[in-house]
Amino acid sequence: MSAPRGRGRRRTVLAATGLVAALALTATACGGSGKDDASDKPDATTSQAADGDGGKVTIPSDLADRLEEHGIDVDKWKDGGWKDWDRDKWLGEAQDFVNPVIEGLWEPERMRSAEEADKTVTTKDASAAQGLSDPEPVPVRAEAEKTPYHDNAAPVGKVFFDSPEGPAVCSGTVIKDVNHPGRSNLVWTAGHCVHAGGDGGWYRNLVFVPAYNDLGKSEADLGSASASEIAPYGNWWADWASTSDGWIRGGSESGGAGAAYDYAVLHVKPEQGSKSLEETVGAALDVDFSAPSASAAGEMGAWGYPAAPPYNGLQMFKCLDAPGRFSLGADLPTMYRIGCTMTGGSSGGGWFRVLDGETVLVSNTSIGPMDNTWLAGPRLGEDAEALYQNMSRTYGGR
Repeated sequence: MSAPRGRGRRRTVLAATGLVAALALTATACGGSGKDDASDKPDATTSQAADGDGGKVTIPSDLADRLEEHGIDVDKWKDGGWKDWDRDKWLGEAQDFVNPVIEGLWEPERMRSAEEADKTVTTKDASAAQGLSDPEPVPVRAEAEKTPYHDNAAPVGKVFFDSPEGPAVCSGTVIKDVNHPGRSNLVWTAGHCVHAGGDGGWYRNLVFVPAYNDLGKSEADLGSASASEIAPYGNWWADWASTSDGWIRGGSESGGAGAAYDYAVLHVKPEQGSKSLEETVGAALDVDFSAPSASAAGEMGAWGYPAAPPYNGLQMFKCLDAPGRFSLGADLPTMYRIGCTMTGGSSGGGWFRVLDGETVLVSNTSIGPMDNTWLAGPRLGEDAEALYQNMSRTYGGR
């Protein structure tokens, strides 16, 4: 299913019906990330050329080498060859995330054309392990977040990417980087927002836009909105992404066996500028990797930008509920499930809870039913923490 610089002030607390959230995020598990060795970082040397859409492409030299290894002509890639989704050339291995910056590609109109990347489970899927799942929750009507978002939910934003079917969109959260305090460039989202799972490979042109449509303007009013209102902190390109081996192997159109491992971490850099994401947004969240049981977790809140009807992806919404257990199979870990009417596009959006007086990210939206009455998200434990730590140590200092 599925944030500008503080404008003279910062606010690091999210408040909603008793849930207090202090802004930030992270992601991936089971070692299914990109390269694990810091020595594999791209050389600083880059090449630039005009893209077919009028933007500018920056390709690190090692990415150019890897494209050539896969039979992809680098010059054609620069001139729009990234649009070629030939199944034989789709970079499907975990080490082959390729996402060179294309300046100007994600303009407001292209963002609005992106379709939701939802994972919808059927009644049959949902009843596969009824004995391990708690009763279906009562639907909770999603509530619109207060505007401006940079004051009320600064770490939350939208994740845009290109898939073989065209531009797509999810949600994401800025998280803290334990090894680079105060200077995080990490974003937490869902695995299915970065990789197609067992059906394919990595998506392309991944960009994070914090506090998208900061003032929550309607579609009619966005025509006159300034760039700073639509993307107040600018566009942040993922120069690396990590998701779990469980998602890469088992993820499917309905979540499948990979749903319980459906999380990811992005390391991003600004399309323009040099400050870190956390410094620019002024907020980030810690991640809770304790994987509390549903009964012990307390109230949770899910934030995101639902894009499928009756929503249109332009406004941020949230749901608050006490989670129950949900499972898609006796041999799979249980997930959290809450009542929520958010639809596709909210995928990848962070789930927050209060721990020792601080708001932390505890899960993310992964799957939901066709009637949009609830959402389910993975429990984040040791594997997710290992993924996060690897991203922080290997790529966090870029």
